[in-house]
Amino acid sequence: MTTVDDTGTTAGARAHARAQEAAAAGRVHAMPTLPASAWPTPPADVDAADLVHAEVVAGGGYTHLAVARGTHVRVTDLVGDACAHVLAYRLDRPWERLNVADTVKVQWQVYLTAGHLLLSDAGRVLASVVQDSSGRQDALFGTTTRARNAQRYGDGDAHGPSPAGRELFALAAAKHGLTRRDLPPSVSFFQGVRVDAQGRPHFEGSAGAGAAVTLRAEVPLLLLVANTAHPLDPRPEFTSSPLEVLAWTGRPTAPDDPLWTATPEGRRAFTNTAADLTARGIA
Repeated sequence: MTTVDDTGTTAGARAHARAQEAAAAGRVHAMPTLPASAWPTPPADVDAADLVHAEVVAGGGYTHLAVARGTHVRVTDLVGDACAHVLAYRLDRPWERLNVADTVKVQWQVYLTAGHLLLSDAGRVLASVVQDSSGRQDALFGTTTRARNAQRYGDGDAHGPSPAGRELFALAAAKHGLTRRDLPPSVSFFQGVRVDAQGRPHFEGSAGAGAAVTLRAEVPLLLLVANTAHPLDPRPEFTSSPLEVLAWTGRPTAPDDPLWTATPEGRRAFTNTAADLTARGIA
């Protein structure tokens, strides 16, 4: 009788491989095992048929999504200890990517929530934040490094017990032909940081179970998401819980959308984006 541990035969190896599906949620990165439209818990305001991506990223895991312009991507902290570190790139020209410094200074805002934009280094809008029930975010301190996690937790390797965000980003980036040189500073959601009047950061902790943030792709977009502990998390033990990532078809921000003209800076960024897309024949 062949068992799932008997990989010395073709039948045993096949049984072992198929058994791995049950453990998919615990891997550093696991491809979704259901069609997106069959996801058991679609958002209440979304038709399941419109879902194009659905998965749960384990604590200490990562994912990467290549999505069309107008796609909405919602990340949800399922348990209350997730931290979604996010990088964004133009899918059609990945050398244009998230610039956190410009995102913050152009919008005069360091706390990115609903109504704010993720800007590229070319002054264009990569994505807009259309919904945020978390109230906890960070655009200053980036993600964790291997050396720092090794110092704090004893290990920072991507496949270890306390993976660093930069190591996870490197794996995700490699799937799209990008290298470590292509990893700029990231933004993160669900573990908050506030800066006091003296410029000192204060870690606020988790937004709580069920907190969600929705991004809208304003260009053909590549998103890298690392779900790992925040670099300012003071807890001595590595803590990271599952993150749900859903994406569904939608429309990009149009000139008649209030977000387009909410601020002069945003209007210029949207205008720059529209001009570039039109020149390149992207609807």
